[in-house]
Amino acid sequence: MDVGMLLVFQNWFENVSDEEVFTRELEMGVLAEKYGFDSVWSAEHHFDDYSMCPDNLQIMAYLAGRTSRIKLGTGAVILPWNDPLRVVEKVVMLDHMSNGRVLFGMGRGLAKMEYEGFRVDMNESRGRFDEAAEMIIRGLRNGHVENDGPFYRQPRVDIRPAPGPHSWEGRLFGVAMSPDSIPAVAHLGAQMMTFMQYDFPKHAEAITRWRNLHREAHGTEPGPPLLQDFVYCHEDPDEAKRVAQEHISRYFLSVIKHYDFAGSHWRETKGYEAYQAGADMIREAGMEAAAQAYVEANAYGTPEQIVAKYAERRELIGDFMANAAFCFGGLPLDQAEASMKLFGEKVVPELHKMKARTPAGV
Repeated sequence: MDVGMLLVFQNWFENVSDEEVFTRELEMGVLAEKYGFDSVWSAEHHFDDYSMCPDNLQIMAYLAGRTSRIKLGTGAVILPWNDPLRVVEKVVMLDHMSNGRVLFGMGRGLAKMEYEGFRVDMNESRGRFDEAAEMIIRGLRNGHVENDGPFYRQPRVDIRPAPGPHSWEGRLFGVAMSPDSIPAVAHLGAQMMTFMQYDFPKHAEAITRWRNLHREAHGTEPGPPLLQDFVYCHEDPDEAKRVAQEHISRYFLSVIKHYDFAGSHWRETKGYEAYQAGADMIREAGMEAAAQAYVEANAYGTPEQIVAKYAERRELIGDFMANAAFCFGGLPLDQAEASMKLFGEKVVPELHKMKARTPAGV
């Protein structure tokens, strides 16, 4: 099993500057290679303390120069906020700089505030994502970009430097957090990325649906899905539970705030109607109960407890890629680094014993 870590760059601290949060977590990305992780990823978010990483390809270019082995993932580039041609150019450059270590993840975005900041109509997100994703994948594979769609009119241009010899097989990913996104990711032939947010059997149903749609569309077996957790690892199980309940809960509250899950705009926004049902469920359950369920959906505990949780998931869905975020919800940076180090030393080796590794680009 491949094991990665996600950089979130969340500043939910009272007295820590954005610069310190950003640079400390960036250094954790460098240390991921030392601690045995297979990949390091970064989200893309804007305009908020929720996640301060407006250009994850730039972050990965920095990490490419500081590392030699670890794979470099975008989790994800939000396509409606980026010009498809520029995405292709930057991904190709990063792939050359890293000798084929890029894992390219794509998403369509969810926050109303970010869409408004970029002056993009959120109702167009599905169409923009679908059109841009196909443009980008074609460009990465054939070395030129052209399109004549409703959202992107692009005369043919060659990509220079041209794409290298490394195949993109097993290196394309798509975020699928809603029923609407699962067929889109399957159609692209990308591997599904999802964040843990409720009881795992519900995630298993979504993963099974994606796999079946992939098989129907391509006649091949899909690669392993990538499952993203917010993780706290500690040798003392009681301390692990205490810290997880405090800080994963705080991260959940940041999700509610950033995405405005208390709002009712979802049912009026094309392609996001399913999120209204989730928002209604949170209100009905109560914020405290919803936060507790979110904590339990993610991975925390001793190294042994975390390994056992991953093993249980594997029994339900087969092979998958594990991804862990360690900095979130105002967790003190020293504690986050200690959690990551312990996870790298004691969890990663055990997960490596669970077979199937994703094809590397090298």
